[in-house]
Amino acid sequence: MGADDKFEAKADELKGKGKEALGGATDDPDLEAEGKGDQAKGNLKQAGEKVKDVFKS
Repeated sequence: MGADDKFEAKADELKGKGKEALGGATDDPDLEAEGKGDQAKGNLKQAGEKVKDVFKS
């Protein structure tokens, strides 16, 4: 997993956590759900890169 991919995945995860927290604080379920989706996207990117790394070895 390249450094750029790691940063991008972590940024998605952190952005999602922020949106989820803001959605919870403002009682905005759509924003909270969007935050959870961003976190999942970041986690999937990390998992996909790890799978690619396994097959490169």
